[in-house]
Parts: sequence; structure tokens; C-alpha cells
Amino acid sequence: MKLLLRVVVYVMTFVVLFGGFGAFGYIHSNHAYWIPTRQTPMPALQDVSVPEHNPKKPTVAVLLSNPTTEVFDFMVPYEMFAMTESYNVYAVAPDKNMKTLSGGLDLMPHYSLDELDRLLGKSPDLIVIPAMPMVDEAKYKPVRDWIQKHSDTKLLSICAGGLNLADTGLLKGKEATTDWKSFDYHEIDKYPETKWRRDVRYVADGNIVASAALTSGIDAVLYVISQQLGEPMAEKIAKEMNYPSYHFVKNPKVDPYYVDRTELIFMFNQAFQWNKKSAGVLLYNGMDDGALTTIFDTYAASGTTKVYTISEAKQPIVTKYHLNLVTRYQMSNAPKLDRMFVPGVEAESFAAADVKQWNEKGNNVLPEFIHSGSADRFIFDAPLEDLAKQEDVLTAIYGAKRLEYRATNLNIEGKPFSYEAFGIPVLLSLAALLIASYIDRRFIRKVKSGRHQSLARS
Repeated sequence: MKLLLRVVVYVMTFVVLFGGFGAFGYIHSNHAYWIPTRQTPMPALQDVSVPEHNPKKPTVAVLLSNPTTEVFDFMVPYEMFAMTESYNVYAVAPDKNMKTLSGGLDLMPHYSLDELDRLLGKSPDLIVIPAMPMVDEAKYKPVRDWIQKHSDTKLLSICAGGLNLADTGLLKGKEATTDWKSFDYHEIDKYPETKWRRDVRYVADGNIVASAALTSGIDAVLYVISQQLGEPMAEKIAKEMNYPSYHFVKNPKVDPYYVDRTELIFMFNQAFQWNKKSAGVLLYNGMDDGALTTIFDTYAASGTTKVYTISEAKQPIVTKYHLNLVTRYQMSNAPKLDRMFVPGVEAESFAAADVKQWNEKGNNVLPEFIHSGSADRFIFDAPLEDLAKQEDVLTAIYGAKRLEYRATNLNIEGKPFSYEAFGIPVLLSLAALLIASYIDRRFIRKVKSGRHQSLARS
């Protein structure tokens, strides 16, 4: 019994100290990424830019939901369809209120779901379904109902958006895929009537195309474009993006990713990176939508960095493809920053006035043109390489895996692993050992020793 009690004390001390701190850190970091609360007042917006509607063009509706939508899943397909100049492409949501993308990027929808229905008088020609957490039934239900209402149109799910699509019941009896984590976390088990595949980048079945994780959505979008506008247009878009994996569009079969030991760096960054970097991202009119995405889905998604949107504008910042971004901080009230990113290959010219304002206000963090000199590279290459230098090699390698970016041309250099993310767990384990040892000596062994002494005297 004494041995069992000692084992229980050691195990429970470890669980409470290591597990308690780790669980708190992980939950806090995960919540901060997926439900990033706005800390500044919402400005009084007066002018929301809506792309001109051309009734001769097919319409693509890219969904936004409450409380949030995955940033890559929304932004990159939106940009790609807009790049063709062959579609009306709109950001649509249950209502016209501001929406938030993962990591803390706020924007205004172009239309509510009902408004788009009235504008078109029919279903959109294509609905893009990003990953949208289904945590609040009352808030999410309008999205599900609207997808079901337009079930006969072309549907494209991106990443875990496959689970959103399965939730509608429209994947019953069909082949589909989703992000690789959902297989190992058994999220797909909720939808047993779907024939799930994890060995492909995308699946096309009837009017539905479903992509695997994140960059696999690029392949799925290019596939849809090739089917609707022709192979030359798809190749043109891939070339303009410097996308290195067009071969997956023609043959999406891959060796699957699994949740394995590489997941450890992500979990430890989330749980034990207590001193996260603070990075600003300067928003400016005409900025590249996809380049902006890389800041949130590289740095913020890694669990190592808090990202804050900053500009001097009080009205929406309009991107290259007419998304309306709402800044969280102005230059005058920006939080203390470690870095200031200005994303986009053409940022040095497009954001020159904004950068000048930032510098004139006496901010001691110099703007970094993260995509400068990368005009011939894919938008995620430079951020992933920089993440390795800011943090460590394991974090950057896992970042590429999370994106399902199967690149072979990345130059990943930096510390081999995060000293903080792995050092703090070691210190917590040692602290748990010392505390348990003290309890053992002070209370358990002392009682045993006291009894022996009593027996000796008697």
C-alpha cells in the first residue's frame, strides 16, 4: 500500500503540474487562434467595396461563418477564382456584420446569403466551403441550411471544410477527403456513410469536389478551373502563383500524412511557448490577398506568434481582389511589437506611404518586406524559411506539413528545436519530481519511520 501511495503521489504531481500547465497553455493558444477576440472598438464603417456584378459571368460564393473561418481556406480560393477574371467572386455570410478569420484577420462580407440569393435569383454557380468551426449551433445553422438549399450547384470544400460539407448530409454515398488530422482524430467517424480517402489531394465526385489540407485546396481549385475554363487557364493561374506542385492537379494521389511524433513540436509550441513573439502586419490598399494569408497561416498558426493587424485607416482596407479588411489597431495604439511584416511582392511600392507613416510615428520596429525578392517563388516559401530562423527547424518543417505543402525547394535553417517549448516541460517535470519527493519524505516515509520507532520502543 505504501508503494502504491508513493506511485500515486508521483504520478498525480506530474499530471497536475505538467498536465495542468500544458493543458491551460494549449487551450489558451488554440482559442486565441481559432476565436481571436477583438480588443479594440469596432470602427463606424461607411464604405464597403463590392466587386461589380457581371450577369454574363458565373458566380462563385466563398462562405464565411460565425465565430470564425479558416484564413487560408477562405482567402486563397477566393483569390484564385478572382485571378481568372472570369467569375463574379463574392465573400458571403449569414449577415453583413464583420467576420473574423483564424489568427485575427477581420473583414466585411460583400453580401449576406439572402442578399446574394436575391441578386442572382438562382443558385451561385459554385460555392466554396472553407473550414468553419461548428461550435455554436445557433450561429452556424444558417450556413448549413444555405448549403443544403443550393445542394444541386457545384460545391467545393477546402481542408476541414469537408466536415462542414459532410455535416449537411450531401456527402452520403460519395467519395471525399478532408484534412489529414481529421482521420487520426476520428472526426470523419461522425459521417460513416461517406467514402473517405486520405491518399489523395482532392476528390471529384459528381457535383462535389473535396480537397485535403490547406494547399491541397489549390490543386482542387485549379482542377475546377481546368474543368470550367480549360487547362490553359489553370496552368496560367498556377504559373502566376509560382505554385510548384501543379502535377498534383493531374494526379492527386499521394502518400498520406499521419499524426505522429512530428506533432509534438506543434503541441509543445501551443502549450509551452509562454513568451510568444508579437508581430504586426501592415494592411494597405491593393495588397495581395494570398500573401497576407501567409502571415497568419505560418506564424500565428505555429503557436509561436501573436499577429496584430495595423494601419492608419479607419475605413476598410481594400485588397487587390476587393476584400474589405478591418484593421484591429491603428499606428497610434499598436501593441508592443517584436516584428512588423509588410506582405506582398510589390509591398515596397504599394505600401510606401503607409510605411512612411509608420516610421514617422517613431515606432522602433522596422518594417520587414517578407516577400521582397521572392517574385519567382511561391508565397509560403519565404515565410516558412523565416519561421525556421525566428523559431526553429522543427517548427518550420511541421508548418509545411500542416499546410500539406510538399515542397522540396525550401531552405530551412535555424535552431534544431525550440529551447523554450521543450525546456519548460523539462523544468516542469523536474519541479513535479521535487515536489513529489518532498511529499514522499515529509509525509509518507515519515509516517512509516514513526511507526517503526514506536514499535522499537514497545
